[in-house]
Amino acid sequence: MPKNSKISAIQTIASQAYQTFKNTPTSGNNVDNKVFAEQQTELVSLMSQITAADLNIAPPKNLSASSSQPPSAPVTYMHICETDAFSMGVFLLKAEASIPLHDHPDMHGMLKVLYGKVDIRCYDKLDQAAGAEAEHERQEDAVSKALLRSSGQFSAQSGPCVLSPAKDNLHEIDAVDGPAAFLDILAPPYCPDDGRDCHYYKVLHTAGRKDQSEEDEVWLLEIPQPDDFWCGGEPYPGPQVSV
Repeated sequence: MPKNSKISAIQTIASQAYQTFKNTPTSGNNVDNKVFAEQQTELVSLMSQITAADLNIAPPKNLSASSSQPPSAPVTYMHICETDAFSMGVFLLKAEASIPLHDHPDMHGMLKVLYGKVDIRCYDKLDQAAGAEAEHERQEDAVSKALLRSSGQFSAQSGPCVLSPAKDNLHEIDAVDGPAAFLDILAPPYCPDDGRDCHYYKVLHTAGRKDQSEEDEVWLLEIPQPDDFWCGGEPYPGPQVSV
């Protein structure tokens, strides 16, 4: 890279993401968690400043009601880069589109809205239920208990939504009042061979609530990928990234 070339905002984020997650703390290593926390704080700060214009993307123009174009994916993904430490890309949601409740096994993540608004509900899975409740005992599928940790609306003016292996690890995302897009970092990337596969869930019902200051408890049923959700791909038009 020429000395006078300006480093793009997304390149700076990618470089920081690699520094942050190249030795991600787990229960089986001795990574300095203080250093990790400092690196992650810096990454959050950089993510907070990124804009759609930095990636050369913008909200789509509305198609006319008479458009004869065939149905397309409700969600598309722009791949930016992937290493052993993390993956990064942009998810684009059509108006009223949703990314169903899913998990990120043993993974960290950050989500920063670039345009539009999304509702995000985050859950933590608790111990596997042995026999859920009478109405679920006949089901052979896995039923788990979870806590609804947070629920809120995020826009381009919001800071990133942050998840970890232990907190806010499951989430569902709904576009609000039109299309939306967000930058997404997962560390390490999904890898079924290493036990990091994506699983989808359905909230069966509220399991209980002790008082107004504590989280909702719910039962989750693991399900196949919903028929009305699929993710297409489209080219990433922004500055190139190397890590």
